[in-house]
Amino acid sequence: MTHLRRISPIMPGLTLCTAVAIAAFAAERAEMILFGGKWIESLVLAIALGIAVCTIRPLPSSYHPGINFSAKILLEIAIVLLGASISLAAIRGAGVALIAGIAVVVVLSIAVSYMVGRLLGLPPKLATLIACGNSICGNSAIVAVAPVIEAGSEEIAAALSFTAVLGVLAVFLLPMLYFDAGMSTSQYGVLAGLSVYAVPQVLAATAPVGVLAVQTGTLVKLVRVLMLGPVIFLLGILVKVENEGEDIGTSHRHSLVPWFIVGFLGLVALRSSGLIPETLVVPMASASTVLTVVAMAALGLSVNIRSVAHAGGRVMCAAAISLLALGAISYGLIAVLQIC
Repeated sequence: MTHLRRISPIMPGLTLCTAVAIAAFAAERAEMILFGGKWIESLVLAIALGIAVCTIRPLPSSYHPGINFSAKILLEIAIVLLGASISLAAIRGAGVALIAGIAVVVVLSIAVSYMVGRLLGLPPKLATLIACGNSICGNSAIVAVAPVIEAGSEEIAAALSFTAVLGVLAVFLLPMLYFDAGMSTSQYGVLAGLSVYAVPQVLAATAPVGVLAVQTGTLVKLVRVLMLGPVIFLLGILVKVENEGEDIGTSHRHSLVPWFIVGFLGLVALRSSGLIPETLVVPMASASTVLTVVAMAALGLSVNIRSVAHAGGRVMCAAAISLLALGAISYGLIAVLQIC
């Protein structure tokens, strides 16, 4: 009975979030059937549907505990499980120079993107989300970084919505750049791996160029994804140090690094050392995806549409300029390393 009393308050909101997530997965499936590809991912669809539901009919307060639970706890669990899909073995064939170069590109891109966002008047947390999304792995980075910096629902929704649009545009525009700019296949693969958000999008952008471009782009992209761990670790430390500085007069102290970052890095280490059976990797990745979509539905259900619309133009401008800057920095790396 005690457990039921603890669970029952979150059930209405959790059930609604799950229903919105199911609708998002169904919409993504419909995209696959009708268009042969998923142009808008389920997690973006979940946010959009959640916002629509919340806009059409304001939700009773009884839904709030379950929505808050889904947006926080389920998202943190999803981030932990995401670590099982990342293996350090992916970088073995990349070479020290390229790995170091990718790390430099990520750091420079985050710094430039953040400054662009702040110059355009975006709040620090929203500028950070856009910077990490553009520089590392799009939606996954935004979702992973958001709870670390304690970003609000409107900020997360805005960052995800507009980077999703740019991610699709990049898939279409990059192959044109290859054919018009006279790049080699290897150079294009590196550029695509450094500038395209998600691994499936890298595959889509490199497939028209050839197998070598696909292999190179995928390898570079996987190394870039590995930067997510160090970035969220450092952001966690910075945020905690800042919070501690603001709360000097209190006796209570939180742990320096959030539990889900420790869990994420722990599963990366376990996967890299071969202690997670390969048969569990796909189910754990699938569970992470499902929980993330449910959490995104919760974020959508708690978003004020006016706040997202108000930031729209500045967010799109910041994301677009940041993506162009990332492309320029990536091209610079290709020149420095003399990739041919």
